[in-house]
Amino acid sequence: MKPELVPNAGRTDTLGASITPEGVNFAVYSESATTIWVCLFDEADQEIERFELDVHENHIRAGLITNVGAGARYGLRADGPYDPDQGFFFDPNKLLVDPYARHLDRVFVRSPRLRLGREEAVDTAPLVPKAIIRGEAEEKAKPRRKKVPNLFYELNVRGFTMRHPSVQGPLRGTVAALTTKRVIDHFKYLGVDTVQLMPTAAWIDEGHLPALGLTNAWGYNPVAYFAVDPRLVPRGPQELRVMTDAYRKAGISVILDVVYNHTGEGDQQGPILSMMGLDPQTYYRWVEVDGKKYLVNDTGTGNTLRCDHPAVQRLVIDSLRYYVEELGVAGFRFDLATVLGRDPGFNPEAEMLKKIKADPVLSKVILVAEPWDPGPGGYAVGKFGQEFQEHNDTYRDEVRAFWRGEPAKIGALAGKVSGSAELFDFAGRKPHHGVNMLAVHDGFTLRDLVSYSDKHNEANGENNKDGHNNNQSWNCGVEGETDDEHINAARKRDVRAMLATLFLSRGTPLIQQGDEMYRTQQGNNNAYAQDNEITWVDWEGADGDLVNFVAAVNTFRKEHPAVSHDHWLTGQDRNGVRDVAWLHPDGREMNEGDWNDTGASVLGMRLNFKDDEVVVWFNRRIEPVVAHLPEGTWAIGIQSDPGEPASITEGTVTLPPRSVVAVIHPANH
Repeated sequence: MKPELVPNAGRTDTLGASITPEGVNFAVYSESATTIWVCLFDEADQEIERFELDVHENHIRAGLITNVGAGARYGLRADGPYDPDQGFFFDPNKLLVDPYARHLDRVFVRSPRLRLGREEAVDTAPLVPKAIIRGEAEEKAKPRRKKVPNLFYELNVRGFTMRHPSVQGPLRGTVAALTTKRVIDHFKYLGVDTVQLMPTAAWIDEGHLPALGLTNAWGYNPVAYFAVDPRLVPRGPQELRVMTDAYRKAGISVILDVVYNHTGEGDQQGPILSMMGLDPQTYYRWVEVDGKKYLVNDTGTGNTLRCDHPAVQRLVIDSLRYYVEELGVAGFRFDLATVLGRDPGFNPEAEMLKKIKADPVLSKVILVAEPWDPGPGGYAVGKFGQEFQEHNDTYRDEVRAFWRGEPAKIGALAGKVSGSAELFDFAGRKPHHGVNMLAVHDGFTLRDLVSYSDKHNEANGENNKDGHNNNQSWNCGVEGETDDEHINAARKRDVRAMLATLFLSRGTPLIQQGDEMYRTQQGNNNAYAQDNEITWVDWEGADGDLVNFVAAVNTFRKEHPAVSHDHWLTGQDRNGVRDVAWLHPDGREMNEGDWNDTGASVLGMRLNFKDDEVVVWFNRRIEPVVAHLPEGTWAIGIQSDPGEPASITEGTVTLPPRSVVAVIHPANH
């Protein structure tokens, strides 16, 4: 039977396409459109019907169409003012993706025709993905009790699986590949309990990439927030649900990196794909200059989502809840999270943040903020409240600086390994609220951090001008890869020392994909456009000894509450025991002069919790150091450099060059 619109029967309570007993209800929010149509397409991608949404309530246009059901393809068209200087781009020739679309039939592809003006009268339907109407989920995802992560593992679905030897060819690069037994076994061996997927929402390439023969590899350029990119789930979004169910059974939480700060529609010369064609004034932030309106660019990508608008807040909340309730996701890491609280400056009590924290579903999942954006006043580390964990870039910078050899870093090292209390110890927060990392996707890998003094991003086609310049990296004597055995040994030694520092610190550790395998990106510290061997993890070339070490140091951390207990260190005497004391290698406690010694390069951290006592030594010198131990019997618990074993003799421990050594009482070994 032919689809038909039932006059004045549309409902405005649920946005998107919803299957009802009578047909499919379509509802779209727009304050400035004069007309919105739903366009139905056949499997040959031909438009077969067009219906105007005839119900208009509270800026929502709705319509009920009969004889349509699950599997049907559709898009939207909108009419209204066309005045680019005032931020209006209405053009019925532009097919638009429903912001609430759950399933797309293809990926987004750039074309100059997507940005042509209304006067060009070019129909973009052949270029734009069609939404596929989904039936109701068979059952809601099983709720998980929120638990504090022990170890985050950041990965890119394509890069992590494209070269995995146990993943079948057609599965490579997909979410389904992550369900391979050996992939899950790798996480279980490392002790990973929280896997963080880099963006999965359907994205589009940045405008300059096609001409360079490059594609976006990271996904930080979303268009449709509800829809998982078809590259990652070629058989539909249920593949993500299958994956999260499998990981839940393995005791691993899956969280998504979400980008509610901008979209791939870019600036005022960008493609018209969805919200820019439906209601740009509602969905994006604008500023007026000399009578003209310009998109605010606090994200550095051309536009900024208007998270202080109720419709955008609803979009964010609804999509987050969809991932939790229907696809089984255990939480989220929010990219450039300060945009969520911009009004226009950052406000930690902003309505968007308050709604996330108070939501009955979202308040029970893992919430992690990347607490900064490129806009004015956009650095807000420590300001997101008890409900959020936060990425701690000060940890990354200070630990790198210490191991690089910068002077006067002993005090900073102590502050970072003890949990960055100056940032997080307030309002009931605990050390776990700080997410400690040494390297993440946007920067050097750990191997490259000790192999390159400068970035090498020539493959990105921007004359090496993109990416961070201040990497606090070092090359151990030669820039880039080398056959020199001594330099290669020194590099591995430094990577192991930094990883040991990470796992023996208060806070929640995070590692990025492949750093446990000694992965390189050939010096590229901004490999967002390298969907190739530069970012694909080389499983067959993995450093198995380093994998074993990461698993061992994580196990050591979990077995020793003196290291991992989630409380702030005070140094105060309680029943004859102090939870921390800072030691000079001479055996005394650090004094003011020691802390102010700009050349100090060795530090001991004596930790006590209940019956567990651990002394962690950090030695960044290039020669061995003899450090005096507290009274008692001690044994080596774990050390970063197996090439030159640490040794204990007559109340001292010999620390190998550039190493971390933890000593314990033999009874606790």
